[in-house]
Amino acid sequence: MAIRVCLIEDDSGTRERVMASIAADGELLGVSAHATGAAGLAAIAEDPPDVLLVDLGLPDISGLEVIRRAAALYPDLAIMVLTAFGDEANVLAALEAGAQGYLLKGNLTHEIGVDIRDLKSGGAPLSPLIARHLLGRLQANWAGHSGTAAAQAEAVTLTPREREILNAISRGYNYAETATLLGIAPGTVHTHLKRIYRKLSVGSKTEAVFEAGRMGLL
Repeated sequence: MAIRVCLIEDDSGTRERVMASIAADGELLGVSAHATGAAGLAAIAEDPPDVLLVDLGLPDISGLEVIRRAAALYPDLAIMVLTAFGDEANVLAALEAGAQGYLLKGNLTHEIGVDIRDLKSGGAPLSPLIARHLLGRLQANWAGHSGTAAAQAEAVTLTPREREILNAISRGYNYAETATLLGIAPGTVHTHLKRIYRKLSVGSKTEAVFEAGRMGLL
């Protein structure tokens, strides 16, 4: 069955682009789109979706409050932020409120469907800049366990091509751009990423960047 998606976004242009991308994806169904937090919460109460996409800068109540209420009332709802705010305070506040993914609007592409599926399957999609912020915040903690990370890295061997692909993804390139950059087919990028996921024991590109960074493989 299609993944049912609700969008709360006050900018009409962004709202139309995201809903158009969802409509073009055969595995997704855009059930509703709303310009205010109150309208979005009312719609969720009437017909709970599988995934909620929400902006933080809404005109009535904050997106953070929407996330808190939705996460508390609907524990099975997968929530992802779509916003222009990439600062550490907002990122941490959104994740603490209950969001499982965080994407910057400037990075939104036709691959929103890939991120939604990652989110629904238990992944944590993050824009590369957000992933880098969180990675930097955690490096101090990881430094205290460098011996463990080094030992894990020794047990994982990435091929030169896998490292190239993972580095491109960590720098913000999408699948198609990575394929063009490396002169390979998009399908080959997907194949290599699946192998990377298995080697790192992760389920999404964001988790792969985190684990590779923690192990010193990037």
